[in-house]
Amino acid sequence: MATHNLAVILKNPSNDAEFLLLKQTPPPKFSEDQYDSYVDSDLWDLPSTLLNLQHDHSYSGIVIQGAQSSHNIDLTKFDVQLALTGVLEKLGLTVNDVGEWSLFKYVEEAEFGPEFPVNTVFIMGNLLDGNQNCQGLCKWMSTESCLTWLLEVKPCSDRVGPLVVFALINDSLQSAARTLPPTLRYQEYPPGVVILPMRSKTRKPFLTTNLVIFAPKQVSDTVGDCSFVAHGDALIVDPGCRHEYHEELKQIIACLPEKLIVFVTHHHLDHVEGLSIIQKCNPNATLLAHENTMRRIGKGDWSLGYTSVSGEEDILVGGHRLTVIFAPGHTDSHMALLDVSTNSLIVGDHCVGQGSAALDITSGGNMTEYFQTSYKFLELSPHTLIPMHGRVNLWPKNMLCGYLKNRRSREESILKAIENGADTLFDIVANVYSGVDRSLWTAAASNVRLHVDHLDQQKKLPKEFSVQRFHKTWVPFFLRWTCAYVSSRIQFKCPKLKISSLLITGTVIGIAGYSLGKKACFHLSKTGKGA
Repeated sequence: MATHNLAVILKNPSNDAEFLLLKQTPPPKFSEDQYDSYVDSDLWDLPSTLLNLQHDHSYSGIVIQGAQSSHNIDLTKFDVQLALTGVLEKLGLTVNDVGEWSLFKYVEEAEFGPEFPVNTVFIMGNLLDGNQNCQGLCKWMSTESCLTWLLEVKPCSDRVGPLVVFALINDSLQSAARTLPPTLRYQEYPPGVVILPMRSKTRKPFLTTNLVIFAPKQVSDTVGDCSFVAHGDALIVDPGCRHEYHEELKQIIACLPEKLIVFVTHHHLDHVEGLSIIQKCNPNATLLAHENTMRRIGKGDWSLGYTSVSGEEDILVGGHRLTVIFAPGHTDSHMALLDVSTNSLIVGDHCVGQGSAALDITSGGNMTEYFQTSYKFLELSPHTLIPMHGRVNLWPKNMLCGYLKNRRSREESILKAIENGADTLFDIVANVYSGVDRSLWTAAASNVRLHVDHLDQQKKLPKEFSVQRFHKTWVPFFLRWTCAYVSSRIQFKCPKLKISSLLITGTVIGIAGYSLGKKACFHLSKTGKGA
């Protein structure tokens, strides 16, 4: 199932090479100077709106040439007239200002989740003479001028949105994505940056991890330049798909050049589970990762050599330069990657497409460093953020500021709960995340522990609050959470099974306690220090 958008391509009556772009409305401001001072540059894209289903099956007075012969989309099911009227109103136009309409393209979005994909219907029309002045929020641009904006990027310069790229640019480029198996659904935006969501063992609400692929057609002639930490004809980021999808990963690797670079943002299974397949299919591939990440990746995933990166190194991929960014916070060795030519920033798990990111306290996650990394990203002024879970974000500064604001708000709530007497991990999580599904409390608990450390560094905690005693309550938290969560789930489904609920809860608590003890011992043996 999918939702649908209607996007409009309006041709210039005096210059057939140009089409009309609309300045996009940015997300609402935060009404706080510390966040509103960070402003994303203007984004221009094809005018579009939501395409709703037709409820009364009434006849539309608008004729779309070619719609009847399309096998991909049945426009009679949608209220095209209402959507088209809404789009033209944004431009200060009416249906009478445009000549005949034709169906140009139908683009199906990859399943990034957790929401339904958004598929787009592109229709084309010719604006009639004498109607070229569109209120200053529009501009005429050609495909060539859009490509210049997309590929010769300067920070804080105006940007071109994805609808232009999907409709008018990608098909004209000789992208290596054209060689990918046709059964795979991916997104290419910005041009040359292919994003392919693949099923992985990730946390809900997501089901996939984005495999990011760079494979420019042009090959570099500067292989001997020692200023680059690695050279290659293609690069992939975070191959973390589940075992059931390793055959698809094999097909992808077979489509890419042999001189392949693999970049890993961090060690979590949903980012590295496919490494073993790459090693088998292309043993000459170059792996780039932080040394702490490599310590945590099993030999069964990657047993060959690797190149250690720690930030500020440059990678050369088919003539394109990418810069490695040290981005701790989610883990102590978390890395990001900046595509210099398009100014797009791959942020790993620092941000996600929906909700907020969880920090991994067992792998050096640190709230102070998370804040510092967020500000580092803001200073880069990226044109797009590419998370490893969910869609590309077109308003990077707004998203990063939203994350900062959310983390500070959580921290204030945690401090208030502590000031009101909460002194254990379970009590604080139950207070601060009372409105959140309990299945997410374990991830929240990791963030709470790191927030408490951050508050302690800022000397904001009450004098009577003991951080040492607080951290010792993490095992009781898991026991109490397990009991409450399992009990509530079973009683919700079958209230009569209270005795069975207690028995199952007791069993789960025992297993959880045993597993947590083993995990803690394993972590101590790997790192030589406590969590």
